[in-house]
Amino acid sequence: MTSFLCKILYFTTITGFSWCFRDDVSPEENPNIPLIAKYFGTKGRYEEVNPYLIQDILAVNRSTLQPPSPQCREIHLTAIIRHGTRYPTAKNVKNMLKVYEVVQSNARGKQSWLDEILTQWTMWYTTEDMDGRLVQKGVKDLKHLAVRLSKMFPSMISEEKLRGGLIKFITQLKHRCVNSTLSFKAGLTEMWAIRDMEFEHEVNDALMRFFDKCTKFLNEVDNNPSALTEMDKFTQGPEMKRVQEKVADRLEVPYHLITYDMVEAAFYLCAYELAIKTVNSPWCHLFDEIDAQVMEYALDLKQFWKRAYGYDINSKSSCILFHDVFSRLDKAVNEHNSGQEVTEAVTVQVGHAETLLPLLTLLGFFKDSETLTSTNYASQTQRSFRTSRMLPYAANLVLVLFDCGGGDIRLQPLINEQPVAFPGLADRQESMPLYEDIKRQYADLLRGCDFETVCELFKNGAEL
Repeated sequence: MTSFLCKILYFTTITGFSWCFRDDVSPEENPNIPLIAKYFGTKGRYEEVNPYLIQDILAVNRSTLQPPSPQCREIHLTAIIRHGTRYPTAKNVKNMLKVYEVVQSNARGKQSWLDEILTQWTMWYTTEDMDGRLVQKGVKDLKHLAVRLSKMFPSMISEEKLRGGLIKFITQLKHRCVNSTLSFKAGLTEMWAIRDMEFEHEVNDALMRFFDKCTKFLNEVDNNPSALTEMDKFTQGPEMKRVQEKVADRLEVPYHLITYDMVEAAFYLCAYELAIKTVNSPWCHLFDEIDAQVMEYALDLKQFWKRAYGYDINSKSSCILFHDVFSRLDKAVNEHNSGQEVTEAVTVQVGHAETLLPLLTLLGFFKDSETLTSTNYASQTQRSFRTSRMLPYAANLVLVLFDCGGGDIRLQPLINEQPVAFPGLADRQESMPLYEDIKRQYADLLRGCDFETVCELFKNGAEL
């Protein structure tokens, strides 16, 4: 019988998190999954984060929730979700085409996988009609997530509440987010066979794509080439040079033909073939596990410095979403405590990895004691900041308010459907912290973190 291993990692004194994963998946057991699948960063499948879903895509385990009392019941749920699996962007496709042409024109190896690339595999990606659009697997990602969350929290995500207008849907404008929102709704309506009603969603770019509105972030990070200096140094360093040489050796091509952009594109070819088609692509044979770990670190450096702890403005750009979340939680608590029905029992908000990561950073999740840099790869093997596990397609942060009786209101966070501890409260014995304790933990942000101020939207904006 297949065994499961649950590795509990306690990352820092302020961040607790548990990862449960299959420890024994092999190509012989599932030849459609490459050995390097768990290193694909933001191009990874949700199933690699929760491998039990490979066997049963609708599996849930409510026993992971440990309310302090049997009388605790849910009163509100907010879910912030990344869109589902998508096609590569036009930029990625162009780089994939380049590496494909290099291999077609120069590769001389005799391996069977290389022969498959040269004689059978076709370059089916296009720049015109794909460009980041949601694929059919992405539709299923959100449909299945909707069903699982309804099974995990049946009193919240229910047919009665959906029909009663108590579930609100908010999305960013891009097609992959809108289509993901439609897919989440379809997961619910198909499950309950609802055919007599349709349910609206709100498009809110300012809230779900805040990073495009934050002037300070755009000027100092997004449009500043030097912001990614650490990633650039690493991609030019000895670890990445060795990966490039190994890829060139496997292809039997001159070293100068294989640049970092080439290996990244080949790595993405492997990732997209798995994510979109559920196949173990011949491109995956260009990398062993050590190579994949190096590739993952380069991708993590990019996210760390561009969207997370690298610069303070990265997380502060999400202030508008942070305040929106807590205002919804406060409203739900106030309505509940006054004896009213909670008018917005569930909020489902769909955006991007770039929506979720700054907020997770602002809240303090996945913060290591040591900054990720170009020179400390060897000491970061046990880092908590690993986008492959944090931000797969359909990644999500779920916040659930519980009333445990007598005014005892608690808040449980889940990341990718796994209960986690709020940073700074992880040392408490309580399984679900008091909502007021959480508000005290984030008191400075709740009092400040003004989007207009931190993003310097006006020339005379307040000094930070």
